[in-house]
Amino acid sequence: MHTQTACDALANGLCLELRYDGFSRVVEVHAVGTTKDGNEVMRVWQVRGGSNSGERSGWKIMRIDEAFSAHITDEKSEAARHGYKRGDPAMQWIRCQI
Repeated sequence: MHTQTACDALANGLCLELRYDGFSRVVEVHAVGTTKDGNEVMRVWQVRGGSNSGERSGWKIMRIDEAFSAHITDEKSEAARHGYKRGDPAMQWIRCQI
């Protein structure tokens, strides 16, 4: 997956469907950027799908290089979700955000 795909989903107000940690997930992208360690990540609200933690929905930070596949869906995103704050502290550099 590329960061541009995540930014395009955010810019178009659409959900992103991806395979991550062996699970299919549908997410709403809120921010995409790079951590201080140089990892490209996205802050998302997971709408539905599986999870290693067992939490099928809620806030997640996902490494872009760990997403096996991703495509933008026709499903409208409800971002920004309650609790979102611009300037995500998990990211040293932000490429795109709500």
